[in-house]
Amino acid sequence: MKKISFLALTFLAIASTISAQTKQPMEMKPEMTEIWEPEVPVVTPGRTAADAPSDAIILFDGNDLSKEWTNAEGGLPGWKVADGCVTVVKGAGIIKTKKLFDDCQLHIEWRTPAKVEGESQGRGNSGIFMQERYEVQVLDSYNNRTYRNGQAGSIYKQYAPLVNVCKAPGEWQSYDIIYTAPRFNNDGTYFTRPAITILQNGVLIQNHVELRGPTQYIGIPEYFVEKHGAAAIVLQDHGNPVSFRNIWIRKL
Repeated sequence: MKKISFLALTFLAIASTISAQTKQPMEMKPEMTEIWEPEVPVVTPGRTAADAPSDAIILFDGNDLSKEWTNAEGGLPGWKVADGCVTVVKGAGIIKTKKLFDDCQLHIEWRTPAKVEGESQGRGNSGIFMQERYEVQVLDSYNNRTYRNGQAGSIYKQYAPLVNVCKAPGEWQSYDIIYTAPRFNNDGTYFTRPAITILQNGVLIQNHVELRGPTQYIGIPEYFVEKHGAAAIVLQDHGNPVSFRNIWIRKL
């Protein structure tokens, strides 16, 4: 055991006596709660909320899709790039990022066709999958009734959006997604569940919701949990010519 000096014991006894007599906590000074190091990193913001900040990875700049994206098999993506955006080509399949992500902030702009065709889930349907498993629904939900946990801005089949802020068909819309990846126990069960916050067109529509599990079209998602790490961002081919542009991401 480490020896305590007589002087230290004397000091502690005096301090205890004073504390007992005054019953006052030690006086705090402002500098005692000031943290100076390390400094907060400097990031230059974009000129508008849609512009990428200086530490973002540009996933699509309106010109070259092949630099950051592949098809499902790792080959060249088959979607159409024109007029500063990329558009789903029916039957071409998904596209996914070459880089892998877990915790992140994703900005993406999307547009459903100006010519309205179909209804419910058959109208302007696509999706954004975080870690290749958790779908944020893209849909033309402007005067288009469907099940509430499947409309635009929903965490598909899990959480309906707080409000419907969809613009009219043919107009550009935005999602800003803050995603917290899950952590796992050794047995593969969730230690902490994935969580998502979404702003659509600048309006909060998902407020840090915790997901039950990966997206499932049929069944309860929590029955299908599979331990996983960082993975791609996936954009869905649901057969509708939905367009995307100005896609950037920040690792958190």
